[in-house]
Amino acid sequence: MAGMLIGSLTNVVMDYIFIFPLGLGMFGAALATGVAPLVSMGVLSLHFIRKRNGFSLCRCRINPAIFAKISGLGLSALIGELASGITVIVFNLVILRLEGNTGVAAYGVVLNLALVAVSIYTGIAQGAQPLVSRFYGTGDRKSMKTVYGYAVKAGLLLALLLYGFVFWQAEWLAGVFNGEGDELLQALAVKGLRIYFTGFLFAGFNIITALYLSAVEQIRKSFAISVMRGFVVMLPVLFLLSFLQGMPGVWKTFPCAEGITMMAGIWMIARVHRRTKDRAVTKVSL
Repeated sequence: MAGMLIGSLTNVVMDYIFIFPLGLGMFGAALATGVAPLVSMGVLSLHFIRKRNGFSLCRCRINPAIFAKISGLGLSALIGELASGITVIVFNLVILRLEGNTGVAAYGVVLNLALVAVSIYTGIAQGAQPLVSRFYGTGDRKSMKTVYGYAVKAGLLLALLLYGFVFWQAEWLAGVFNGEGDELLQALAVKGLRIYFTGFLFAGFNIITALYLSAVEQIRKSFAISVMRGFVVMLPVLFLLSFLQGMPGVWKTFPCAEGITMMAGIWMIARVHRRTKDRAVTKVSL
């Protein structure tokens, strides 16, 4: 935690120093972003330098099977990151055709705030994942499901609070990014925030479920959720709704795509838990 926090704060401080006092502009912002992870690595390396740990780096032969397994488990997270970049590009192109540069700017307002929400849910999922992995490894299926349940409930509660705040404060949030007082930008961003953020009632579940399935070695199901919410469902829905409803359809794309993915995720989780229960019954019978 110290490593991540210090690295992030370093990024913020260096952004200001490089951009304003030193006048380096966008190059300064990029430089700060590149240097900050090195600071985090420096803090984290103290764990090995001080030798106050129960393990250490050592030479070993590469085991292709283990390497493939690790890569497979991380595939869903990789797809999620790649897909977000692809969808942003496509969204921008569609919005540029519908509303021009002002529409793209409004999407930028919504997207910047949405990234904060995604980070919150990613934090919940990553916080639950080690616990789920531990209980899965020890065969404690009850505790594994309990942790998952807590994570989903926390995500749903945060989604309700988050949407309530965004709905009532949409004017103020859009105004923070609209320093020039552009009326069209303000109207587009306010409407976009109120529609787009309904998607987090479903997105939190999907993010948490994808990492949960990865933690219990359900690679294909985790990959399927990541791909669905990334572009397999998102892009067709975007093209369809933008064609039928224009800009309002663009804002509705995220909630619709996440809702469809959530229904698929519920089905997958039910199958995984049913299979786990059947195995437990079989073991008891034997």
